[in-house]
Amino acid sequence: MKKKFASTLTASVAALALIATGCSTGTQESAATAKPAISPSAAATAKAEAKAASPVEITFWNMFGGGEGDFVDQIIKGFNDSQKEVTVKQLRLESNEYYAKLSTALSSSKGPDVAVAHVDRISPFVKAKQIVPIDQLASKVGFDLTHVSESNIKSVTYNGKPYAVPLDTHFHMFYYNKDLLKKADLLNDDGTPKLGDMTPAGFEKTLAQIQAKVPDVQALAVNTPYFQEPFLNLYYEAGGDLLNADNTKAAINNDKALSVLKFYMDLYKNKYADLNDKSPWDTFHNGKAAFWFGGVWEAGLLLGDKSPNIGAMPLPPIFGSPTHWASSHTLVVPAYVAPEKQEAAAKFMKYFSEVGGKTWGQAGHVPANSAVTTSDEFKKLPYRSFFLEAQKTVKFAPQTDKYTTIITTVSESLQNIIFSKQTPEDGLKNMEKQINDILSN
Repeated sequence: MKKKFASTLTASVAALALIATGCSTGTQESAATAKPAISPSAAATAKAEAKAASPVEITFWNMFGGGEGDFVDQIIKGFNDSQKEVTVKQLRLESNEYYAKLSTALSSSKGPDVAVAHVDRISPFVKAKQIVPIDQLASKVGFDLTHVSESNIKSVTYNGKPYAVPLDTHFHMFYYNKDLLKKADLLNDDGTPKLGDMTPAGFEKTLAQIQAKVPDVQALAVNTPYFQEPFLNLYYEAGGDLLNADNTKAAINNDKALSVLKFYMDLYKNKYADLNDKSPWDTFHNGKAAFWFGGVWEAGLLLGDKSPNIGAMPLPPIFGSPTHWASSHTLVVPAYVAPEKQEAAAKFMKYFSEVGGKTWGQAGHVPANSAVTTSDEFKKLPYRSFFLEAQKTVKFAPQTDKYTTIITTVSESLQNIIFSKQTPEDGLKNMEKQINDILSN
């Protein structure tokens, strides 16, 4: 009985204690266990540390589709997996709308943190101060721009400052079908073509032999739908320029351009090439043409293990020199991007150039970074020694913010000429006038 009374007394005391402390053990801590208040400065420090621990997220715009897009996906994944400071998220746009959307984004200061731009597209962005020089950004992240080829750096330099990171050089190679050349008795023992005299007349003689011995194919598939490219290849070989030295006047109405046009029109006239071929790239790939001036970006398709019996070499100097047309993919940073994200973008550009370039080289483009082109991985790729040889003699577009309009005019005028809507003489004269009008406005 005493034991029961003692238990009751103990319980009563405990109950009184709870009442005295506010009758709560779940919502209010005792003075002995209460946590000290966090000062505003400590809270700000904790928030800053948490932010610093989180990666900086940047948006990357590009227009790469198909096989090129797969390589870019690999590069982005490789970069994101390689470190924890920056996360790249990409937005891939259709190529036919890409520059319209990029221009709008740059004008409105709402868009990517880093973006792809062809080298012949950046002049308007530089003039409008919509992209930033990248030399100081590169220095901040330890990116040595001297490893980028001199011709590439020169192509993106304005007033002594580089405004983009060149990723590559892309141009045309001379692809040939070994099986067709063998039938035409034009294949050497080492698998290279017998081309004869390197003159317009000499090359036409080679094409005539193909036509005579393999009559059911085109001797040379010409990229008629985009005729400005094969035209510029041989026009540059002949020593021609689109514009004068200071980019203020057209320089295309001359005997060099006329000779190149007449050469191509002879090829169409003699049926060495089909003027009405809407997809000459497929014609060559399907074994229906012996020769093709094709892009280096076609190397994966044309020179892969499962490809037809095809070889490649630099474009033959039909008009006297090895100089030929080229362009380049570059990376640019918009001026509206905050400093923290600009630096993050620079880290990604460094990775893409130095490490991702090895992956990018598999797409056929010649990487701009010498650390890549001298690597064993690149050298092991088929015909890349010829690609490097051809890269040394490329000619980029003139640096004018009106180049897009100019090359569109050139393209349209050339179509009128080759489809006989104008004579070559009248077409060149009209082209010259239109270009000068563009430059004067």
